[in-house]
Amino acid sequence: MSKIFVQIHPNDNIIAALIDLPKGTVIAHNGADIVLVENIKQKHKFTTTDLAVGDLIYMYGVLIGKATQPIAKGAAIKTENAKHASADFNVSQEKFSWKAPDISKFEGRTFNGYHREDGSVGTGNYWLVIPLTFCENRNIDVLEGALADKLGYQTKKDFAVDTDALIQQYKQGASTEEILNTPIIATKEEIAKNRLFPNVDGIKFLKHDGGCGGTREDSQVLCNLLAGYIVHSNVAGATIFSLGCQNAQIEMLQEAIKKLDPNFSKPVHFLEQQKSASERQLIEEAVKHTFLGLIEANKIERKPAPISKIILGLECGGSDGFSGISANPALGYTSDLLVALGGTPVLSEFPELNGVEQDLINRCETTEDATKFSSLMRAYSASAIAVGSGFENNPSPGNIKDGLITDAMKSAGAAKKGGTSPVVEVLDYAERITKPGLNLLCTPGNDVECSTGLAGSGCNLIVFTTGLGTPTGNPIAPVIKMSSNTTLYQKMKDIIDIDAGTVITGEDTIESMGEKLLEYIIKAASGEIITKAELKGQNDFIPWKRGVSL
Repeated sequence: MSKIFVQIHPNDNIIAALIDLPKGTVIAHNGADIVLVENIKQKHKFTTTDLAVGDLIYMYGVLIGKATQPIAKGAAIKTENAKHASADFNVSQEKFSWKAPDISKFEGRTFNGYHREDGSVGTGNYWLVIPLTFCENRNIDVLEGALADKLGYQTKKDFAVDTDALIQQYKQGASTEEILNTPIIATKEEIAKNRLFPNVDGIKFLKHDGGCGGTREDSQVLCNLLAGYIVHSNVAGATIFSLGCQNAQIEMLQEAIKKLDPNFSKPVHFLEQQKSASERQLIEEAVKHTFLGLIEANKIERKPAPISKIILGLECGGSDGFSGISANPALGYTSDLLVALGGTPVLSEFPELNGVEQDLINRCETTEDATKFSSLMRAYSASAIAVGSGFENNPSPGNIKDGLITDAMKSAGAAKKGGTSPVVEVLDYAERITKPGLNLLCTPGNDVECSTGLAGSGCNLIVFTTGLGTPTGNPIAPVIKMSSNTTLYQKMKDIIDIDAGTVITGEDTIESMGEKLLEYIIKAASGEIITKAELKGQNDFIPWKRGVSL
């Protein structure tokens, strides 16, 4: 890769600057010179030819915009002179062929995971505490206070404060010096060593604002999502709180679980407050049954499993102008490696596939899935337009500031996470992943709503690429954060796990970075690496209500 600029596709008429390029810089390109007519900021794009009003703009080999003003050769693409444009699509599929990457470095490799009765393998072993309605959120808080810290599952931060040690010192008449010298801070790693249940990675408390009010359809989708969490390979069992009168009834959740897994056998304890003698009795019963569930969950130990058991969620957020050049293509290569090894990458965020629909349609193995993807994309677009918005309004101020001028430009780069392999299945929100190979899952672009959906459909790991830094995670699926640029990695090492900025500097290729990422994934899947999101207690959980969320 050039050290100062890159043209992604031979048909592109814009080029990305890899460093700040001052006005007057001469760019040698395709046997001719381009003289920059203005300063071009790092991550931003400039033209390779003069563009008139209405001329089409291409990047990644696809239509990403249209000129709204005359743009001189060597000038920057900006919101002031360009607007979003994307190609239409149809389900008449072209013949598609795929050449799998070399997997010799990974053949026969395993990770240590938790084997479940349904044949799935978890990368973690969690117990869930779930309210069926927001009315029960306070009881969830009470249970968390009773169990989490006492059992060694500090949930809010990457360290814990042992105030009890100071209390004991005071009661024993300790001096000021003795109190000041008493260690009271412990990291999560240190806390984990003293857990009562060492084979249980955590108790996760999934508070939300749904289950009642809203529409009945919202409650049904919520139950489908929660069922996905309960049957998830990373989950050992669950404690469920119900008020009793809400839309999301216990029976609705039970039916959703049965639909996902007819032979479901994990321990799940249901509590209905309106049938309980008192809140005190409700909490007492919840604590005891959860404790007994943890005893059973602790009997499960990690054992070797093939890499094919990894279901990898592909997500990006806080994207910048390098995301589609370094981190996303590297993740895409990892996706291709995983497919070749029999695993399952899952590409989500449908608002960020605008403009690349035809490529994904052509990659669908069946016309049925091609039609389903087309229908989901058109319905999503129509719902955004119906409220006076549209996919063109997707890029955030941060995206635009860092070089992502149109939604199609952002989408073309975001889609790189999915690699180049065939699409084996298209899934709507909360549908369960069942087929090995690249899956498409309809979720919003919203970071937490997306990761919530990926885990709910069965992803046992998520890789989250970012160019600006996004401090989010998921309660049950470890989230690996990968930066698109080294500056971000150096600045936010506390939330970023791995740096793909080395692709920009030339230290890595897309392929070598993809292989490094897969090595990291294997270690995270085995519990050998605790992701930064886990250390920070980023247990973000926001169910999508199927409204317009870009």
